[in-house]
Amino acid sequence: MEGFKKFLLQGNLVQLAVAVVIGAVFANLITAFTEGFITPLIGIFGGIPTFGDLYFEINGSRFMYGAFVDALIAFLITAAILYFFVVMPVGKLLDRFEKAKEATTRPCPHCLSDVPKKASRCGQCTSELTPETV
Repeated sequence: MEGFKKFLLQGNLVQLAVAVVIGAVFANLITAFTEGFITPLIGIFGGIPTFGDLYFEINGSRFMYGAFVDALIAFLITAAILYFFVVMPVGKLLDRFEKAKEATTRPCPHCLSDVPKKASRCGQCTSELTPETV
């Protein structure tokens, strides 16, 4: 029982639960934004006030393709927001950390292996080097 309690209270599980709840609320927000603002805005130019009510019938079966169009627009908006406000900034941040990590080494002029900037001798070919100030 102690292991199960530890599993439930560990940080990753709690963070995942919070992320799922926030993601669901964010999805509802984007759906409401799409149905309340984007769809009517598109409807101004296309002559259709809402997509949610659009359907076609075959043998009495109703196919609600308008709800799919609304969901598709909401998905595209959500994907764009996540890409431009989460994925791109995190990618740039990781690139910045990688460049800072790379800046601590330099290539050996003799064997081209990476050596610390402060090194006075190459660890691979043992050539003497002039130390750089960091």
